[in-house]
Amino acid sequence: MGGLPVLVDATSIPPNRGGVARYISGLLAGLDELGEHVDVVAKPDDVAWLRGLAPGHRYHAAPEWTASRPLRLVWEQTGLVALTRRVGAAVLHSPHYTFPVIRASRTVVTLHDATFFSDPAAHSTLKVRFFRAWTRLARRLARATVAPSAATVRELDRFAGRPRRATVVAHLGVDRSLFHPPTDADLAAFRAAHELAADAEWIAFLGTVEPRKRVPELIAAHRALGAERSDVPALLVAGGLGWDEAAERELTAAGDRPGAPLRHLGYLPVDELRALLGGSRVVAYPSIAEGFGLPVLEAMASGADVLTTDRLAIPEVGGDTVTYTEPDAGPIRTALAGLLDGDPADRADRIARARRRADGFTWAACARAHLGVYR
Repeated sequence: MGGLPVLVDATSIPPNRGGVARYISGLLAGLDELGEHVDVVAKPDDVAWLRGLAPGHRYHAAPEWTASRPLRLVWEQTGLVALTRRVGAAVLHSPHYTFPVIRASRTVVTLHDATFFSDPAAHSTLKVRFFRAWTRLARRLARATVAPSAATVRELDRFAGRPRRATVVAHLGVDRSLFHPPTDADLAAFRAAHELAADAEWIAFLGTVEPRKRVPELIAAHRALGAERSDVPALLVAGGLGWDEAAERELTAAGDRPGAPLRHLGYLPVDELRALLGGSRVVAYPSIAEGFGLPVLEAMASGADVLTTDRLAIPEVGGDTVTYTEPDAGPIRTALAGLLDGDPADRADRIARARRRADGFTWAACARAHLGVYR
């Protein structure tokens, strides 16, 4: 079977298939949609999943022991190089910061954000040192680098110095087969699965709970609003606990109790996400640092009324179709109240414009940008 002489290293996909997995699977699906096929290496447990999403590519299983992150990084410098030669790939795409140094001159590296430089407090000290080092190496050694937004490129240029070649912007996409306004059946199933009343409303947050997402501020804003009035919908927080100790204390104490004003739903099946987002009164995502802001785009595509911030890349995604707030409890409370009390016609207009804007972010367009880099 013919195809591009490109090997995409998908071994960085995490066990929960969130984060970078959304980018890798979306890119592969976009390439497949365009009829452009590449070689892909992934951990054995991910091969069948990726093949189901993008069947046109040629898949290779990495050793089982690459499930260990330290061992995967060792294999990246050795076994990945050997595989690149074996499949005859002229270009290697390393989609998550790290790459085999010996192949740098023929490697494309994706750099997802610059928060390891701009907001080091949001990460562990080890992660800051590790990703700063690899970001600088990529920009100095790699044949090309890719980032998901112009804002990320500006931040990388600001903190990590000018690269040997300009970093290419490739906006991420949204899978419209998954993210679209939920049907009545979707909403009924979601309410039943989470023991919500048939007429229940909610405010939603979706994402890994980490300091830059400002979840404690969102919880405080919601609690303050609830103390003032009795009609405030419950706050449903979906996503794994990262390294935000204040948020972890709040969410662990709240648990997932039906009828409670705050619930931590944890990881949700991807098929439930459009109901969580599109069925909400508001999707609140007060993040202060995003390389792109995929949860905002997915909420827009799902028919949600979105409250977020105008920091870094988010305005590239939301434009004038979402509501912006400062990421502190007071402004978030005020903005939430405004959206809950707002004119239904204005809300419907925002949602309609957001859905139209989301239509412009496709994985095929993301793939086209990458094809230009590969070639």
